Amino acid sequence: MKFGRRAGSVLLWGVAAGVLFASNGLAAGLGLTSPDDHRPLDIEAEQGIEWQQNNQVYIARGNARASRGNATVYADTLIAHYRPAPPDRAKQAEPGALTGSTDIYRVEAEGNVRLATDTQTVYGDHAVYDLDSATAVVTGKHLKLVTPRDTVTARDSLEWYDNTLIAVARGEAVAVRETKRLAGDVLTAQVVKPADGPSRISRIDAQGHVLVTTLNEIARGATGVYNVDTGIATLAGGVTITRGDNELRGQYGVVDLNNNVSRLLSAPPGGTAPRAPVQGLIIPRTKTPAPPAKSP
Repeated sequence: MKFGRRAGSVLLWGVAAGVLFASNGLAAGLGLTSPDDHRPLDIEAEQGIEWQQNNQVYIARGNARASRGNATVYADTLIAHYRPAPPDRAKQAEPGALTGSTDIYRVEAEGNVRLATDTQTVYGDHAVYDLDSATAVVTGKHLKLVTPRDTVTARDSLEWYDNTLIAVARGEAVAVRETKRLAGDVLTAQVVKPADGPSRISRIDAQGHVLVTTLNEIARGATGVYNVDTGIATLAGGVTITRGDNELRGQYGVVDLNNNVSRLLSAPPGGTAPRAPVQGLIIPRTKTPAPPAKSP
């Protein structure tokens, strides 16, 4: 066991629970290192680290921290569940390691959870990272993801599915970038990983009570799709677009967030759904009458 400046510090070898984040895009969600990543996980805790061999868990208590590469998980308590490593990955124990032939397959973080890299931070009360399914779920009050450009909040959970590169914010989810705001009951972001560049979000699907807000207008619908590359959001189902006192109503709307241009249609283009007239309520501006001239 290796000891650092804190009360307890141990280096765990084998498959461990490193955490990374998608590096760009609105509502950028957290991502995970591959389960085949064999870099060590460095764990520190002020109150020490407990090794329960019968239960096959490590428990780090008191301002616990787990780091791998540029990613760090902070929590009041960290619990790492392990199992014997398969024969093809078994290895001799390294100096300073508790064991060299185990796999950590699940990590839980409890209390004041913070998952951080150089460019993103996720906040919550509880986090579970399952290495077998390469998924992470963060829950608790005041859930938030913060990047240099974006802030994402949710009521119920922030989730990441590494195998499909999908991030999900559930429950009154809101993504904000500068003056643009996308909200819905559920926001689902698709992340792409170009070979020659950093990961980024290409598309966000919004379900339930969808709201797109800019400085000038508010668009509402039952569902929506936001193309991050083009800056165009499409909404369907009882769509309304409001600008000041003026309001348009239809079944399908297109909002160009980059160029501040909106269109409302009676039905999706090329669809077979029955068309309904687009309705508009336009309130004319009235000039304030000039005060009467004073008598000389």
